[in-house]
Amino acid sequence: MTYDKTEHIRRILVGLINAGYSEDEAQRRAELVVEYGEDNVWNTDEATTVFKFKQFLAPFAYVQRRKDGVTGTVEFTHSPRFYFNFQEE
Repeated sequence: MTYDKTEHIRRILVGLINAGYSEDEAQRRAELVVEYGEDNVWNTDEATTVFKFKQFLAPFAYVQRRKDGVTGTVEFTHSPRFYFNFQEE
């Protein structure tokens, strides 16, 4: 078994990302859009159209943008599931 040095901080981030926000899908999306912008928030169907998912390590996913092959990360919420804040490598 390997030790993940990032696990503790990732667990904290998961809690922060999923706490204190609306569980209503439309409201949650609106909250994320205010914080990250309309073009940087996707539901699952939208995200799989824009990105090829390579790896998950909550609350992050390593992705490759389909249109140009650029790789980077997105953050994601658990429920409702949204992907947001794409950051190129």
